[in-house]
Amino acid sequence: MRLRALLDTDALGLRLLGGEDELDRTVRGVMTTDLRDPSRYLSGGELVLTGLAWRRDAADSEPFVRILVQAQVAALAAGEAELGDIPEDLVVACARHRLPLFAVHESVAFATITEHVVRQVSGERAGDLAAVVDRHRRMMTSGPAGGGPDVVLDLLGSDLDLRAWVLSPTGRLVAGPRVAGPALPADTCARLAAEHLAAARTGRRGPHRVILGTTPYSLFPIRSGGRSPQPARDARETLLSDWLLAVEADAGDWPDERLDLVHGVTQLIAVERDRRDAARSVRRRLAQEVLELVQTGAAPAEIAARLRVAAPVLLPGLGAAPHWQVVVARVDWEGEADGGPAAQSLLEEILVEPSRSAPAGGQSGGPEPSERIAVAHSGDEAVALVPLPAVSAEHDGSETGVLADTLLAAVRAPLTAGLGDEGRITLGVSAAVHSAEGLRGALEEARHARRVAAARPGPVCAAGHQELASHVLLLPFVPDDVRRAFTARLLDPLRDYDRRHRAELIPTLEAFLDCDGSWTRCATRLHLHVNTLRYRVGRIEQLTGRDLSRLEDKLDFFLALRMS
Repeated sequence: MRLRALLDTDALGLRLLGGEDELDRTVRGVMTTDLRDPSRYLSGGELVLTGLAWRRDAADSEPFVRILVQAQVAALAAGEAELGDIPEDLVVACARHRLPLFAVHESVAFATITEHVVRQVSGERAGDLAAVVDRHRRMMTSGPAGGGPDVVLDLLGSDLDLRAWVLSPTGRLVAGPRVAGPALPADTCARLAAEHLAAARTGRRGPHRVILGTTPYSLFPIRSGGRSPQPARDARETLLSDWLLAVEADAGDWPDERLDLVHGVTQLIAVERDRRDAARSVRRRLAQEVLELVQTGAAPAEIAARLRVAAPVLLPGLGAAPHWQVVVARVDWEGEADGGPAAQSLLEEILVEPSRSAPAGGQSGGPEPSERIAVAHSGDEAVALVPLPAVSAEHDGSETGVLADTLLAAVRAPLTAGLGDEGRITLGVSAAVHSAEGLRGALEEARHARRVAAARPGPVCAAGHQELASHVLLLPFVPDDVRRAFTARLLDPLRDYDRRHRAELIPTLEAFLDCDGSWTRCATRLHLHVNTLRYRVGRIEQLTGRDLSRLEDKLDFFLALRMS
C-alpha cells in the first residue's frame, strides 16, 4: 500500500507534518517501538509507530531519525497522547532526512493502525490469502463473533495446514488450536520458550528454527503493539515479557507471501496481548496504591480501606476479606538495564498457576489466569500482592498459598536461557497475613527472603519466609573467606584423618548431630556398637579440641557442616 492511502482513512487519525513529496512510498509492514535504536527489528519499508518515550531532549531526535532512514523505513508516525504536539526538533529532523512524518491523534490506538496496515499489506502481497487475514481480523474483534488467539490458530490450521501455539516467555501455553490433535507437552513448551529467549537475547532476528527430536518448529516473536510507558533503553527490558508464536514447520524455505502472512498474524495476536495488558492496569494500580501506603507508613485503617477495594477486583464473589501474601522479585542485568518493568511483567507471568494455562485443546474458556494477580514496581523491584481466599491461622505453616521452593520449578529452564550470563532473577515470598497491620511486615519479610535468594549461586533463585526463622538466613551473608577459615579449622583435621585411616569421622559427626547427641539412636543408624561410636566421637574431640557434650561446640560443628 502507498503512504498516501493512510491519509485517506479517517479512522486512522493521521495528520501529515512533513514529507508530502514522498507519499508514493510503499508500506511493507508496521512496527511499534520506543527503543532508542530499533534497527535490529527493522527490515525496510515499515511504517514506524512511536509514543516518543525514547525522547529525553531535543538532541535525541536527529540520531533516532537517522537510524530509521538508514534502515529504509517508509515513514514515521508519532503519537500525541504522551507529549501533546509533536516536538519541533523531530519535525525538523524528519524534513532534513526526507522522512515522511505523521501525527497520530491521542484518541487512536496504535493497535488500530497496526491492524489496518497488516490487513492492507497482506492483501496486496498474498493475493487470495488476504481472505484468511481478513477472517483472522474479524475473529479477533471483541464483538459476538470474536474469538481470541485460539481462533486465529484454528484458521492457520484449516486454511494453511499449519499447527501453531502462542507461548509466554516462561513456556506457559497461552493459546492453541481448538481442533482435535495431539497436545503440545509442557516440557516441549518450556524448551521452545528457552530456545526463543536464547536466540532473542543474542539479537538474532526471527523466525528462529528449532528441531526437537525429529519435529521442526519456527518461532516468531510477538511484540507488544502498545507504547512502553518508559523509555525502552535496552532490548532486554522486553525480552522476558514478549510472547512467541511456535509453528510446527520449517519456515526456512517458505515463500515471502507465507512469511508475510504469519508475521501479520503475530501482529494481530499482539493486539490481543495489548488488550490483556490493558486489563491488568487496574490491578497494577491497586497494587501500586497499597505499596505506596505501606512504604510511607500510612495508618492500618487507610491500608485496610485500599485492600477492601482490591479484594472484589481480584476475588469477585468472595464474601470475607482474604488473607494476603507478598512476593518480591528483582531482575538484574549487566549494564544497568531498567529491571523494574521487566520484573513486573515477569512476576505477573510466574505467578500464573500452571493449571490455569490454556488446556490441551487450546480453548481457554474462563477468565485470564493472571486476573487475580496485582503487581507493582518500585525502582528495580517488583512487588506482588497475592490474595489467598482461605487459609488458617496466620504463620501456622498450614497456608496453601505461594511456596518459594516450587514457584520457579516450571520456569527455571526458559528463564535461565533468557538471562544467560548477563542477568539474574531473584524472588522472596512472605508468609500469609490476614490484616492490613501485617502487610508491612510481610513486605519486609519478602524483601529479606529475596536478599537470601540473591546470596545464592545461579541465575534463577527464590527463598521463602520459612527460611528466615533459622540459620539459613545468616549463612548466605557470611563472607567466603570467613566460611573457608571457619570450616577448615573445624573439619580439615577430620577430613585428613579420614583420608589416612578411612575412619569415617565426618559421617559419624553428621549422624551424631542429626540424632541430637543420642548415643543409642546414632549407633543404631550407623550399625555400630555404642563403644565404637564413643571411640570415634572421642577421636573427633581429640583432633579438634572441642567437646561434643557442650551445646556451643555442637552448634559450631553443625554450622561448619552446613557451610562446607
